Amino acid sequence: MQKIDTHLLMTAAQERGKPFNVLIVDDEKWVREVFRDYCDLTSAISVDIAQSGSEAMSKVQSTDYDLMTLDLIMPDMSGLDVLEAVKKIAPKLPVMIVTGNATDKLVNEAGVMGARGVLYKPVTIDGFLAELTSALMKNTIA
Repeated sequence: MQKIDTHLLMTAAQERGKPFNVLIVDDEKWVREVFRDYCDLTSAISVDIAQSGSEAMSKVQSTDYDLMTLDLIMPDMSGLDVLEAVKKIAPKLPVMIVTGNATDKLVNEAGVMGARGVLYKPVTIDGFLAELTSALMKNTIA
């Protein structure tokens, strides 16, 4: 099991004077709630939620996010379509794919389109926070 020290994330959030703003996009309510609960374990992360691709795109147009988690398989739009649109709206926004049943081809395509990484459901709390921390810190340093 991977352990994550959120101290690094807390320090970075304090240095920038505000928490990191993360958008969680998933059509399954329980997944959104679990990921929000994971993020609520540290005050270094502020969470916003979208339950569909179209809602996510609307939010990205009106709000600055430091990271977005994105489900690949959703009923209204595919995660790849959302990723493509989001990269046009906010090209530097790191997008982490979270999926439970995507094919290797879809996952590879997401990587080619600019996804920062992939988490496979079920996601552990340590794995989730480790990946978020890694992506947020890479973006902070870059």
